[in-house]
Amino acid sequence: MSWVAKTRMNATPASGARDKPGPAAVAAPSANARVSNGLKEFLWLIGDSQQGRILDLGPVWQATVTFFIERGFRVSTEDLLRAWKEFLVSEEEDFRKAPVGNEAAKVSPSMFADKFLDNALLYPAEHFHGVLAWDIFDYLDAQLLPRVMDRVYSMLRPGGAVLSLFHSRTPERFCRYRIADTQTFELLPASTLSVHARVFQNREILDIFGKFRSSKTFVGRDQVREGLFLK
Repeated sequence: MSWVAKTRMNATPASGARDKPGPAAVAAPSANARVSNGLKEFLWLIGDSQQGRILDLGPVWQATVTFFIERGFRVSTEDLLRAWKEFLVSEEEDFRKAPVGNEAAKVSPSMFADKFLDNALLYPAEHFHGVLAWDIFDYLDAQLLPRVMDRVYSMLRPGGAVLSLFHSRTPERFCRYRIADTQTFELLPASTLSVHARVFQNREILDIFGKFRSSKTFVGRDQVREGLFLK
């Protein structure tokens, strides 16, 4: 996949607010900053969007929300890994309560994925100019991952961008992410929501984002690869 220049739109950013208000997560005092070339180019790609919309697939951080609002974007936040964990806990509880031998209680992994997405990522097609996926693809169930990718692709506008992170080895701690400035995000250690599922090779990453027309990656010394994908 070859990298192509963004389409520039001559527009003045409008003031915005979050589409989905919610309680802001509390900042951790031991946050580690990470210089991010991927974030810098992500912001450049979406910077000319008129009344731009951003989807953050992590928890609500006031710092991230404020960062984009000050630049004229509207921000939607959907903590996908937390929602997936809560869904699985609920399904497991329902299964335990089901009568012994109840065939209706037996659900395949693919049916679990479809059922979860009946109530997740419910946004209009071509709604967002940018998606912050962070490292969620390293954690998603094998049946859920391609379905989430299809949903993200559908929600993204032509010319929109996805920023994602991929670990080259199993991370020592589960972290969440928030934006500090135009080239820095912070890693915030958190309680584990999901077990790290896999380490993707380059070819596998490109296959996941096969529908996207171009990509660019940045490899850091911390064994994290940043991927930037343009629709």
